[in-house]
Amino acid sequence: MISTQSIRHRWLLSVLLLVVLVPGFSTAAESPPTASATDAAAPVPNPKFDAQLAKRAGADLHGMRNYVLVILKSSTTPMPKGPERDAMFQGHFANMQRLSDAGILKVAGPLDGVDGWRGLFVLAVETVEEAKEHVATDPVIKNGEMVAEYHRFFSSAALMLIPELHEQVAETPM
Repeated sequence: MISTQSIRHRWLLSVLLLVVLVPGFSTAAESPPTASATDAAAPVPNPKFDAQLAKRAGADLHGMRNYVLVILKSSTTPMPKGPERDAMFQGHFANMQRLSDAGILKVAGPLDGVDGWRGLFVLAVETVEEAKEHVATDPVIKNGEMVAEYHRFFSSAALMLIPELHEQVAETPM
């Protein structure tokens, strides 16, 4: 049975991701104006639109694209503290860097541990099956420290740019 706290945690994560990651998203209960067949005015083009950047990011007409969101959760078989666990986490970070360098991992980070939620990945892949293949290479999954939960995710194509932007804002590399 899913706890009320778990439902609230998932709802807040969903809203946070929408508000932070989707440009122009509003949590207000308002509908965008719709054009009717009799409207003579065409939509006004975005003056900031960069066709080359949109193509590089794989954006659709609205600047969006498909991803897979992966929630990393605590397993029932954590590895005991010690050198093997330390090596496993070094491998975890090396694997994330490898996936980022390959253009697959676009966003990653730890979570607060509530309800066993320990981290998340946003992978630039089309299917959950493809995401599972990539996540299976991670030592925390291989060693049973964590389990992964997968969700198709539709968001701003600008997420594709995060790794290169991160390099520009990180004074020291990780």
